[in-house]
Amino acid sequence: MHLVSDFFYIVTYYIIRYRRKVVEKNVRLAFPEKSPKEIKSLIKKSYRHFVDVLFEMIKSFTISEAEISARYKFTNIELIHALEKQGKSILLMGGHYGNWEWIFILNKYIKSTGFAVYKKLENPYFERQIRRSRGRFGTHLVPTKETSSTIDRNHREKVQAMYGFLTDQSPKRNKAHHWGPFFGVEVPIHTGAEYLAKKHDLAVVMFTTKRVKRGYYESTFEILTEQPNSVKDFEITDTFLQKFEDHIKEAPAYYFWTHKRFKHAKFKSTT
Repeated sequence: MHLVSDFFYIVTYYIIRYRRKVVEKNVRLAFPEKSPKEIKSLIKKSYRHFVDVLFEMIKSFTISEAEISARYKFTNIELIHALEKQGKSILLMGGHYGNWEWIFILNKYIKSTGFAVYKKLENPYFERQIRRSRGRFGTHLVPTKETSSTIDRNHREKVQAMYGFLTDQSPKRNKAHHWGPFFGVEVPIHTGAEYLAKKHDLAVVMFTTKRVKRGYYESTFEILTEQPNSVKDFEITDTFLQKFEDHIKEAPAYYFWTHKRFKHAKFKSTT
């Protein structure tokens, strides 16, 4: 499959030029100190990874539990187990880095009931396929609009749960409640995960993913807070985004630069 991916990388990068302007703008904004040669090299590497992940997503429909467990490891799953022993439900924060699709195998390693928050697709065929792929290992998919009611119900029924959020996308400008720096650029930031953590007293954990080699990944967990209501508003959100940015900088080619992360950015006036 990776050999096929090599071919489609050429098609995507050189012929279709999928979102090339978006990617180039994002990378230049994030790394103004890099030379044109370095920028070009980073962009080409990011497209290779982008196409790899698309094919790995396709593989998600048929990949066996044994194979995905061999290819996607967790370095400190005991951190999650310790929170579970305390009877805590967990809000898990992450971003579009590495291969986030395969993290659904996590449900096989925890006692909590897994829920993944996602934006419902308009196309019914792709909606069914995404739900089938992401739910193969027992994770329950929750459309964004149903998140709060789902957590409310689980709380009433005393369901110990883990709720997964990918929080690095840009919210609509008219719905932005908080702004902050991402790679030195002032952008609107999703605060829904923090709001729900505080409302339902959920322990907040972030995960970062490392690409070990082609087709192999490992994720590491870090507790942001076990008592969300003990920290100031937006501190959880800001801490996550800063740590996530630091992680991207370690190997920026494995971030999905195709997202329009800076589309509502505020730039300082030069006059």
